[in-house]
Amino acid sequence: MKELSIEHFEDYKKQMELGILPEVYKGLIEYMMSLRTYFKSNFPEYLVGSFYQGYMDMTYFPVVPISLKNSNLKFAVVFDHLKIRFEIWLSGKNRKIQKEYQNLLKQKELDKNYIFTENPDSIIEMVVVENPDFNDLNSITTEIERGIEKFVKDVSDVLK
Repeated sequence: MKELSIEHFEDYKKQMELGILPEVYKGLIEYMMSLRTYFKSNFPEYLVGSFYQGYMDMTYFPVVPISLKNSNLKFAVVFDHLKIRFEIWLSGKNRKIQKEYQNLLKQKELDKNYIFTENPDSIIEMVVVENPDFNDLNSITTEIERGIEKFVKDVSDVLK
């Protein structure tokens, strides 16, 4: 663990006392949990995995298309706390599988929206909501839904 000074905790305490940080974090977690429930209830073609609340770095839940279950691939709906945006990541069951698919996908022509990163937890990523308007959760949900559908289709087409 990174060494934390008393000043770090004093700053943290000030932020907590303001009440904004806990309120925003709680609202975000509630939205992400409801988004997971939405996918689980409305998309029987997906296996929706466990919710990961995170350490205020990222919050996510995995979505596995039944059609790709045997490929050991999964998609993750991710909220990046630092960049304040929603992303979708394609990941593998383990690092070896991720490397194999990353090498395969690098040889394919993919939409410019897909990003190969150095992130050890993903193969490729796509930003789906850059500047979310949390006053319009339905629009955020719609954009994430469209993003998942596009990402799944594009990956499935490439793997055929």
